[in-house]
Amino acid sequence: MQFEGTAIKYGRDVDTDAIIAARYLNSSDMEELAAHCMEDLDPTFTQRVKPGDIIIAGENFGCGSSREHAPSCIKAAGISCVIAKSFARIFYRNAINTGLAIMECPEAVDAISNGDIVSVDADAGTITD
Repeated sequence: MQFEGTAIKYGRDVDTDAIIAARYLNSSDMEELAAHCMEDLDPTFTQRVKPGDIIIAGENFGCGSSREHAPSCIKAAGISCVIAKSFARIFYRNAINTGLAIMECPEAVDAISNGDIVSVDADAGTITD
């Protein structure tokens, strides 16, 4: 599986409330939820994300609650892959359950800047920018 997209970079401890705020969880419409993805952390996210883009993040991405809405809305927003230094355990499991591609690679996170074009070959296990 291969991915290529623009890096959208965040820091450490991005929690599930930052990914999709609890006030929107009365809906299960993924298109509606995707419209609010990262809204409180990054109000420009939905205007600039393009299909295939890749989230780059620090340690403990997806900490917080156990809601599957978080990886689902990231995927619905068009993100092809999340590369982080580490993932919260429940987010990691939920990403697998919902089919969101994730990779732990601290070296890549350190080397990639916001706006870089990133290529991922999941089969070969390579990440290039």
